[in-house]
Amino acid sequence: MRLNCGACVLAGVLAFGIACAQLPSGASKTVTAEELAKLLETPGKVFFLDVREPEEIARLGSVKGYVNIPVSQIESRLSEIPRGKLIVTL
Repeated sequence: MRLNCGACVLAGVLAFGIACAQLPSGASKTVTAEELAKLLETPGKVFFLDVREPEEIARLGSVKGYVNIPVSQIESRLSEIPRGKLIVTL
């Protein structure tokens, strides 16, 4: 399954039910569909992070626009995750 449009990205995030944002305080919260849709209107404000392992992506497909850093590699690849952007994970 490949999703290639902005609406599909939104649908993919909501379908997995784990759209999370890193807040300035370091806390996290669930992003509503409306909040994410509004954020998508501002290019460069959101960093899409796919934390699934390669086997999961091969089986389930990817979402265009997401950067894949498997959860098992997060600690060693923290420098690849931008600061100051809202982070939406899949």
